[in-house]
Amino acid sequence: MNDEQAYTVVGGRGSMTVFEIYIKTTPERLWEAITSEEMRKRYSFGVGTVSDWTPGSEYRSAVPGVIEIASGENLEVEPPRRLVQSFTALWSEDVQREGASRVIWEIEPVGTSCRLRVTHDQLDESANNELYGGWPMILSGLKTLLETGEDLDTPGSLRYSGAAG
Repeated sequence: MNDEQAYTVVGGRGSMTVFEIYIKTTPERLWEAITSEEMRKRYSFGVGTVSDWTPGSEYRSAVPGVIEIASGENLEVEPPRRLVQSFTALWSEDVQREGASRVIWEIEPVGTSCRLRVTHDQLDESANNELYGGWPMILSGLKTLLETGEDLDTPGSLRYSGAAG
């Protein structure tokens, strides 16, 4: 990962949001948390993501029987360092109209911790802020889970906490 990395604008869609956090964990454990359906449910509003996690494979994110959240393709899969996905939001007609964007997960070891950089790009300049507004809660929940083994209550997690059970 290079801090001066160039980002390619595709189809005139050049808006992006970057989140960077440090987590006391290993790259392998962080990769597992990103790709495990059960672990993902614990920090992502109860939403599980199902895929075989190979390049070109599809993924689906949902609270089964309650709401479809997103779908897309795993464009690059390099365990435990990098995952690039297309992302199509499905939770409302407003976000569905935005079309596909891209999410890049980059994991870099830093001593006994990891830096996780999540880039959500290829968004229109006027993209619905619901497309990226949940990232701080998701990443805070991920950090809490990996560092303490506990779930973090956020407005997003409380919204669906009883929905799947």
